[in-house]
Amino acid sequence: MKGIVFTEFLELVESKFGLETVDTIINDSDLSSKGIYTAIGTYDFAEMLSLLTHLSTHTNISIDDLLLVYGEHFFDVLAASYPQLIDKYEDPIELLSSIENHIHVEVRKIYPEAELPTFEIISKSKTSLIMMYKSSRAMYNFGLGLMNKTFSHYNAKATILLDKIKEDGTEVKFSITKN
Repeated sequence: MKGIVFTEFLELVESKFGLETVDTIINDSDLSSKGIYTAIGTYDFAEMLSLLTHLSTHTNISIDDLLLVYGEHFFDVLAASYPQLIDKYEDPIELLSSIENHIHVEVRKIYPEAELPTFEIISKSKTSLIMMYKSSRAMYNFGLGLMNKTFSHYNAKATILLDKIKEDGTEVKFSITKN
């Protein structure tokens, strides 16, 4: 997993819960990196899972809810750091439907070793999108947070339903309707 995902996660934890919480979750986790991350480095996903698990335990907030908030935060990071990825689109449905064939292509240019989820478009119209998320990491709530913030970025609202195709969350169908 790319380091930017770790560095931004710890930034968010610090801003929401304080530096002491960052230290606590790093110390409570058995991290081969010792919690030292660079944005361009690559780290084991198990470290992120350990940090999330300890943050959840420390705050009594579910991992799903933490991932949702983190996805929303990460959208702002992407929008500020890579506006060309987002500014190309005038509509949230267009942006979301381009994840696999444009955005992930560009992300791989910046981070060639990135292991990204896949998004398969099932159906698309001007006001709706159905897509399948697939990832061994089951971070679909992170994706949901990114989607929520996408609509907010365009001053639009949507109803986003998710249906776990696989109980472990490695395959999830998102049904999105623009309100």
